[in-house]
Amino acid sequence: MTPSLRWAFGSFFFLYFAYVGLVSPYASLFFLDHGFNVIEIAVLMSMLQITRIVGPFSWGWLSDYLSNRIGIIRVCACLAALVFVCIFFLHSYFSFFIWMFVLHTILSSQMPLGETATIHALYKDNSFDQRYGRLRLWGSIGFITMVLFAGELFQRKGIELYPIVGVIVLFALALITFFLHEPKMERRKMVKGELLIVLFNPDVRWFLISGFFMIFAHAALYVFYSLYLADLGYDKFQIGLFWALGVAAEVIFFYFQNKLLSRLDAEVILQGAFGIGVIRFILIAFLPITSVLIVAQLMHAATFAAHHSAATKLLQRWFTGPLQARGQAIMATVSYGLGGTIGGLCAGWIWDLSQPRDVFVMSAFACGIAGMAIQKMRPHHHPTEKVGS
Repeated sequence: MTPSLRWAFGSFFFLYFAYVGLVSPYASLFFLDHGFNVIEIAVLMSMLQITRIVGPFSWGWLSDYLSNRIGIIRVCACLAALVFVCIFFLHSYFSFFIWMFVLHTILSSQMPLGETATIHALYKDNSFDQRYGRLRLWGSIGFITMVLFAGELFQRKGIELYPIVGVIVLFALALITFFLHEPKMERRKMVKGELLIVLFNPDVRWFLISGFFMIFAHAALYVFYSLYLADLGYDKFQIGLFWALGVAAEVIFFYFQNKLLSRLDAEVILQGAFGIGVIRFILIAFLPITSVLIVAQLMHAATFAAHHSAATKLLQRWFTGPLQARGQAIMATVSYGLGGTIGGLCAGWIWDLSQPRDVFVMSAFACGIAGMAIQKMRPHHHPTEKVGS
């Protein structure tokens, strides 16, 4: 992968996650400013997860069918930018509902296909272990940059600027996609049933189950961690620092991950991530003092970054050639779509019926189940994993 292409993919990750860093913390405040109630806002925000149940697999199938990932990424990025502009003309709740659904169905294409194109290019020159983390870390930097920048901007100028920031970010994302390229894909006719053959592999099923429960566990963190910290007496600035610490930890891991990925099998890394996840959520639940919470946030390097990179590498063992994009999409659907949605709902139910710490006890149990699932996989004796075109 040439330096210019690494710059393009790094910028792609930066801008996509900058958008995530805009929407996740601030879209709900924008909707609140429009007069919507808490239930209405919750439904609108749920579109971020619901669209990831069907969207990624649909885009992945189309990509594998056309053998043109980058083309689909470009078209969808441009469409998303144009759809976002509609925000200036929306007034009713129903129009915002339709807009959120359409916009994030389109955007659900970007990460599975972008990840697949990056992986394909890196495996072609045998540089996945060395380069992937250093490209992917730009997504984390984009997220934290937007969270801090937009927070300061909206504090000074008002949440009314939210649509303008969103338009700028998505048009920049659309522009950068025209600098993306990947090695030519071999156009091979899709074979009926070849995906089912892979999915009937018990190792694949256990792997997907582990991914489901890992993101299920983290849904409680993403939805309720800020509220939990507020209940403990931390102010908004301090809560922001906790989040920034977690993102900083994942950036550091992504930068140095080649030392780990080149020495250990992906399954071993996943087992370690699940074990650390159990410890992390138990600490958050039962020892919520500042020093311990800092340590728990540093563990985000393992429970998110290490898990993400190892899972991404492991996928390439089974989903090769024309199945690559659908493999990434299935992982996104099962983990972030189903796991994130169901985990968030269960966390909300526990939060209402029990005490807040029990939400994180649930997360610890989920990480334990994920660990048991990955242990069901058969031993692998081939350290070098090849990916077809």
